[in-house]
Amino acid sequence: MSSDRSIARGHNVVVVGTQWGDEGKGKVVDWLTDHAQAVVRFQGGHNAGHTLVIKGVKTALQLIPSGVMRDGVACLIGNGVVVDPQHLLGEIARLEGIGLDVRSRLLISESCPLILPFHVAVDAAREALRESSGSGKIGTTGKGIGPAYEDKVARRALRMQDLKHPQRFESKLRELVELHNESLGGILRAQRLELQPMLDAGLKAAEQLVPLMGDVGVRIHQAHRAGHNVLFEGAQGTLLDVDHGTYPFVTSSNCVAGNAAAGSGVGPQMLHHVLGITKAYTTRVGGGPFPTELPIDQPGSVGHHLSTVGQERGVVTGRARRCGWLDAAALRRAMLINGVSGLCITKLDVLDGLPEVKVCVGYTYQGRTLDILPLDADEIAACQPVYESLPGWSGSTAGVTRWEQLPPNAQRYLERMRTLIDAPIDMVSTGPDREHTIVLRHPFRS
Repeated sequence: MSSDRSIARGHNVVVVGTQWGDEGKGKVVDWLTDHAQAVVRFQGGHNAGHTLVIKGVKTALQLIPSGVMRDGVACLIGNGVVVDPQHLLGEIARLEGIGLDVRSRLLISESCPLILPFHVAVDAAREALRESSGSGKIGTTGKGIGPAYEDKVARRALRMQDLKHPQRFESKLRELVELHNESLGGILRAQRLELQPMLDAGLKAAEQLVPLMGDVGVRIHQAHRAGHNVLFEGAQGTLLDVDHGTYPFVTSSNCVAGNAAAGSGVGPQMLHHVLGITKAYTTRVGGGPFPTELPIDQPGSVGHHLSTVGQERGVVTGRARRCGWLDAAALRRAMLINGVSGLCITKLDVLDGLPEVKVCVGYTYQGRTLDILPLDADEIAACQPVYESLPGWSGSTAGVTRWEQLPPNAQRYLERMRTLIDAPIDMVSTGPDREHTIVLRHPFRS
């Protein structure tokens, strides 16, 4: 038996959001890809939105890994991602339109479930029905993500590999159209969809997508054995995880670090460093409990400051994000679930100029004190935050690249965050551009 000792081994990093998404993962992934040879998306779909600002130019990505902005970096879409063929081709065309080489670097798992028009129709019709019945909307993006995952779990999904076999694709598509039309035309009281336009569009998309398919798990193993660094890019955030988030106000996939293995086709021993991305305050989009939420529509208020200075609008939906103080008790839950190795604190500069900053250190609930986010959404909604106040700072943190350049009170705020969350701070992001970064411990070198 030959020895394995001469084989080089890469160092792999998983990037996950530790709040309700929108933590600034795209910028961090883009920065880290300077030290990686491959970037892998392992869950979610085009309901995720990562905004990158490079030399003042803003680019929004939804499905293609953020590594596409770096020349020569392989971009892999793992089996845990649900793929809308039309959106994917549109995103490729848009990136090619700004001069990026995409197709030669993109590999899509054959096992990715497809999002098709009936998934989008069902998603929208369900939200409308929830609203009309008074039960309240969940706040989905309406992209068909949840219904596509439902078909996957029910073992009836059309997958990327079906595009290689036109007859098989047509047969499975026909069955799914009939199934979802029963729901659309029945309880959902929505318009039924026609088979032929979907079939034509699918077969046309296949001409471009089939050459981009491959075995993502094998490709990652090959890169690792060649000594290449691989970056695993999560979408959404831990508190939106379908198992561990504020259910039912969650996304339809597992957003946590452990799913980087299952969602890309590798073993957990391949995940060496988990970098948790955390805003210096808290936001969320859509419905669901939010203990530290502040009103954002009162000019002069802290909530309005966070919303406007932070430009807090969803990349995909354009909806205004709800804003509030940092919630350390919620972050403790995220640390536990993800096994975070270190934190990257983003959007610190948004807090510049506030005379006082607060951190939620726990909650009161039915006469008890809690120091970690509960698992039950109704209990979370009934929690009252317990705040600790710290002095703010008048100096600017925007664009700062060295720790000692931060105002002293900004340093104290970060140090208190580290103590409350019990995790080291690896990086601090002080602005949207990739250069606006303080590095205390490099994830690829730790």
